[in-house]
Amino acid sequence: MINREIYTNRLVKFIDKPFIKVLTGLRRSGKSSILLLLKEELQRRGVASENIIQINFESFAYADIQNATDLYDFVKQKIDNTQTYYILLDEIQEIDSWEKALSAFMVDFKVDLYITGSNARLLSSELATYLSGRYIEMDIYPLSFSESLIFKQSRYPQPKLNPKSEFEYFLRLGGFPTLHTASYDIDSAYKIVYDIYSSAILRDTVQRYNIRDVELLERVVKYIFDNIGNNFSAKNVADYFKSQQRKIDLNTVYNYLQALSSAFIIYRVSRYDIKGKEILKTQEKYYLGDQAILYAVMGYKDRLIAGVLENIVYLELRRRNYKVYVGKIGDKEIDFIAELNQKKIYVQVAYKLQEQSTIDREFGSLMAIQDNFPKYVVTMDPLWVDNIEGIQHVYMADFLLMTEF
Repeated sequence: MINREIYTNRLVKFIDKPFIKVLTGLRRSGKSSILLLLKEELQRRGVASENIIQINFESFAYADIQNATDLYDFVKQKIDNTQTYYILLDEIQEIDSWEKALSAFMVDFKVDLYITGSNARLLSSELATYLSGRYIEMDIYPLSFSESLIFKQSRYPQPKLNPKSEFEYFLRLGGFPTLHTASYDIDSAYKIVYDIYSSAILRDTVQRYNIRDVELLERVVKYIFDNIGNNFSAKNVADYFKSQQRKIDLNTVYNYLQALSSAFIIYRVSRYDIKGKEILKTQEKYYLGDQAILYAVMGYKDRLIAGVLENIVYLELRRRNYKVYVGKIGDKEIDFIAELNQKKIYVQVAYKLQEQSTIDREFGSLMAIQDNFPKYVVTMDPLWVDNIEGIQHVYMADFLLMTEF
C-alpha cells in the first residue's frame, strides 16, 4: 500500500473522535485504499483485528446485507460492547436506509465510524436528516501530480524523475490510482477510464435520479466536456440544443448538472466579484473529476489544452482544501481565487506566453487586484522566467509540486 498522506494525515486526527468520518469522491478515486491505510494505522496503534469491522458493499461477499436491519444485525453479532470497535463501511449508498443503522450504532455501541460513498447528494441529504452535527466530510480526489510521482517511484525506483516529461505523461493519463499501479498504453488506459465513467454515469447518475433519456444526458455531458474552463449556464446548453433542432428545457439541464455533480463527474465553480465582494449567480464554470475522463469520452483534443490545464490546477487547489472561485474584477477575469483559512491566492492558467497579447491579458488581470496576497501565472512554458510587478510565473509541473502556495 502506498500512503496518500494528504488524506491519511487529515483522517488520523479524527480517530476516536465522536464523529462519523465520511469519505466522498468519484468512483475509483482511492476511497477504499484510504480505508485500508486507516486500518493499517489502527493496527499500528494496537487495535486488535477483531475490533475492526470492514465491509465493502460492492463485494459479493456481503450481498446478503441489503438494508439497515441487515447491517445492524451483522455488526451486532461481532460486537462486545465492553470494547471500542472501529467500523469501516465502503460504498455505503448501496444499502437501503443505511443512515438508520449508523444512527443506531452511535446510540447502542462504543464505535468509531468511517464510511465512503460515491454520491454526494445522497450522502449529504441522509446525513443532514439523521446525523446532523455528528459527521465530518472529506473529499477524495484521484492522484495529484506529486502522488503520481510517488506511485511511479514505488514501481520503478530511480534517483530522480524528470518533472517535465512526467507531467506530460500525467496530463494524458490522469490520476486514477489504478492506472499508476501498472504500465498501460494510452488506449488501454482510456478504456479503463471509460469503464469507470460509465459506471459512475449508470449507477450514480442514471439509476440514482431515474434519468430516462440517457442519450440526451450523454449529449449534455459531451457539451460540458467540450466547454471545460468556459463560462457556462444552463441557458447556453438549452440554446445549443435548440440550434441542433433538439429541445431541452432548463429544469432538465439543471437536474442533469446536479446529478453529474453529485456523482463527482463534474464540479461547479461559482464566480466571485472581487470589487463587490459577492458570489455571483450566473456564468459559473465546470471542471471534471479527472482530465482523463475527457480523453476517454471525447478522444484527445489539443484544442482543449487550456481548459485541461485549468482543470488540473483546480483539482490541485481542492486537494489542498482551498475553497475555489472564478474571479471577476471589472471586465477582467481571474481563473481562480483560492481561500484557505486567512490565506488567499490568485492563479491565472495559460498554455504558453508566446504572444504579447497573452502576457498582457494574464498578468494584467492580476495587476488589477490591489492586495498583497500571492499571485501566479501558471503555464506550460518552461523557458519564460520573468516575474512582473511581483506576480510570479511558474511552470505547471513546478507549481503542482510546490509545498506551499
